[in-house]
Amino acid sequence: MQKNISILFLFLVLLGSCTQKKENLNDSEGKTKKDVISFAPKVTGRIVKIYVTEGQTVKRGDTLALLDIPEVSAKIAQAQGAVSAATAQEQMAKNGATADQMRQLQAKYKGLKEQYDFAQKSFRRASNMYRDSLMSPQAYDEVYAKLQGAKAKYDAVVAELDDVKRGTRFEKVEMAAGQASQAKGALQEANVAYSERYVIATNDMEIETISLNPGELATAGFALFNGYIPESTYFRFTVPESEISKYKKGQAVTLQVVYNKENLEGTILYIKQLTRYADITTAYPDYQLQDAVYEIKVKPKDMNKAKNILVNANVILK
Repeated sequence: MQKNISILFLFLVLLGSCTQKKENLNDSEGKTKKDVISFAPKVTGRIVKIYVTEGQTVKRGDTLALLDIPEVSAKIAQAQGAVSAATAQEQMAKNGATADQMRQLQAKYKGLKEQYDFAQKSFRRASNMYRDSLMSPQAYDEVYAKLQGAKAKYDAVVAELDDVKRGTRFEKVEMAAGQASQAKGALQEANVAYSERYVIATNDMEIETISLNPGELATAGFALFNGYIPESTYFRFTVPESEISKYKKGQAVTLQVVYNKENLEGTILYIKQLTRYADITTAYPDYQLQDAVYEIKVKPKDMNKAKNILVNANVILK
């Protein structure tokens, strides 16, 4: 008799389990998700200090880490020297010749003019003597050559003096200005790179992981801080084709968080087909292999209530 009672009790337990499992299969299980974000340095440097910890919520503009970038400091010094030199060249081109340079050029002009006048007088005398057969052709040619040489030097200094009086050519001024602008751009680029030694949060984030420690080398573009965007909680479910007719975009649904039994209200944002079986989140897949699988994304109505739910926690779509 007692044995029969035990068998009957075991049968009732198994029946209740099967009934409960069957009821659970009528609901869809999913996961809690948040939008992921990462922060990475723009330049390569060695980590000097990290100002935040894992699990901390940071705001946009907060300083996350400090990098040591000695190469950029050297580039700034080089760029500053180039800016000084280029600026001086530009100013010199605009100002033209100095007063001392002008006096030197005028003295040179006077000296060459005296030489040219003397050469002209000597040539006139030589011409008269040559007509009277008092000078050989060789000596006459030498006097004429000296006259031409003196004239060439005189013409050159006249042109040089005229060029200085008119001022520096427009093209030279523009060229000097362009070189100065290029040097200033290089300095600005170096200063921007130097400011990137601070890793700044560009968005609010709940830090999940910090990839490196102080003293390690952080390369440009490497994700140093990883985490989630606060108040971006949503729920993701996978539903087989046989059950998808129960859900529509914009439909209000009820959800339950498995680990704390908390009930939430939400709205279906979209329904889309999945292409791979590995993308499903249902714990008890109960459908034919040829059935299509769809993803349902649900946004909670009360984000303040949903933002504290743990990421990847199981939820049930009622």
